[in-house]
Amino acid sequence: MDNLLRVGLIQTSLAWEDADSNRKKLGAILESFQGRSDVAILPEMFTTGFSMEAARLAEAMDGPTLAWMQEQAARGQMAVTGSFICVEEGRYYNRLLWVEPSGAYHFYNKRHLFGLGSEDKTYQAGDKRLVVNWKGWNICPLVCYDLRFPVWSRNAAEDPYDLLVYLANWPQVRAQHWRSLLIARAIENQAFVAAVNLVGTDGKGLVYQGDSTIIDFSGQPMCQISHCEGVFIAELSMAALAAYRKQLPFLKDGDTFRLL
Repeated sequence: MDNLLRVGLIQTSLAWEDADSNRKKLGAILESFQGRSDVAILPEMFTTGFSMEAARLAEAMDGPTLAWMQEQAARGQMAVTGSFICVEEGRYYNRLLWVEPSGAYHFYNKRHLFGLGSEDKTYQAGDKRLVVNWKGWNICPLVCYDLRFPVWSRNAAEDPYDLLVYLANWPQVRAQHWRSLLIARAIENQAFVAAVNLVGTDGKGLVYQGDSTIIDFSGQPMCQISHCEGVFIAELSMAALAAYRKQLPFLKDGDTFRLL
């Protein structure tokens, strides 16, 4: 029997540095996911936009965003993931949360910080990748700039995944890179890829065109939305993934190495 996973993407504009407004807007959108999705994916820094005003905007883990995500996950009986500005022991993180209906959660601190945007001067880099098991699927959620670094995204035998997730604030000027690299990550890792990006213009004047997408294990886009707000839910097949990997067992031939 096939194990199907329903994955929902939310492509939206964000109110610049206005967490209350963004949670309210996204909460209304997530209501439409109830009973229809097993996973809901929000953008990077979904409460504020890609701001470097960490000292003013950061929340602790016991702040409103985690509580809001726990509420949304419980109401929709689905996992909800997105990143926010977190402060912990005096350090700031671009922290991805993976929150389940029970209230249990996991987190990942963005590894690759975008130097051109001074993210590396504002936030602390993570040093540990996250792979969660949800409904029988191994899922690896990553953040935006991580997409450019294939070693970090590698589907390794000691830490395998079936679905690779990217949540981003990726500007329109490099949209071709976004689309191309997502397809490359799906092909080289023989995994589904689900990616969420913004639309609109942020508080720094950067324009985003979206191109949120789900791509199958062979690099074929299953759905994509560009230049507008919108949502979509796609059903992923574990049986199809397993059959493809059996037919083309490329992963076993990969190089063996360890990241320092």
